[in-house]
Amino acid sequence: MNLYPSAPPANNAQSDFIPTLDLYPVQTKEPKGAVLICPGGGYGNRAAHEGKNVAEAFNAQGIHAFVVQYRVSPNRHPAPLADVSRALRIIRANANAWHVNPNHIAVCGFSAGGHLTASLGVHYASDIPGAGDNIDKQSNRPDALILSYPVISAGEFQHKGSFKNLLGEDASEKMIEFMSLEKHVTEKTPPAFLWHTAEDAGVPAENSMLFAQALSKHNIPYELHIFPNGRHGLGLAPELPNVAAWFNLCVTYLKNMGW
Repeated sequence: MNLYPSAPPANNAQSDFIPTLDLYPVQTKEPKGAVLICPGGGYGNRAAHEGKNVAEAFNAQGIHAFVVQYRVSPNRHPAPLADVSRALRIIRANANAWHVNPNHIAVCGFSAGGHLTASLGVHYASDIPGAGDNIDKQSNRPDALILSYPVISAGEFQHKGSFKNLLGEDASEKMIEFMSLEKHVTEKTPPAFLWHTAEDAGVPAENSMLFAQALSKHNIPYELHIFPNGRHGLGLAPELPNVAAWFNLCVTYLKNMGW
């Protein structure tokens, strides 16, 4: 379904791309928890192996899933953040019809999609463009964050391509600081499940560590796993069973919180 009833806001690239929400509900008459998935792709594309298959894996565990097809380059901030914010509000607005527990909606992101997820987690209360309708009255605060080898910091351990695609070539220092997410964790940031691999040469594991440290500083509950082996962008990691364990650990994490 389309995220917006007409042209999307913050269409700063004049792009023809229409952001959408893909629905993967489970069959249930009782409200169930849900996960909204943000595939990675360096804010330049949306990786197919971090979308539908992840949603179906959550479905197999009795959890509703949704995939947001958000805007990427040449669109710049705040277009992606507007899209994931709107997607979460749509899920809450339709919670009764879709049998979703509106108080148990996690956002799960991979790589740059992890940056988008964490951006919503720390900046949900900022001035994010919307459609100006009743859906925008819904809360856009995630109930939990799932961060898979996320881009987090715009500092020493940054993934330069992601920030270039998101902010452009001439981003101000103020905007770079705004998007260095470990600096914006507060006591109102949602709890988080994070995982990374120590061998990740694309997005260093320090990104997850920095965010976890910030959560710890503000007494926000979190679970962090750093697996010793594995490249960047593994998704469900079917070729590495030891890393693939992240998914069951994540499901346990969610179910312990009532998903």
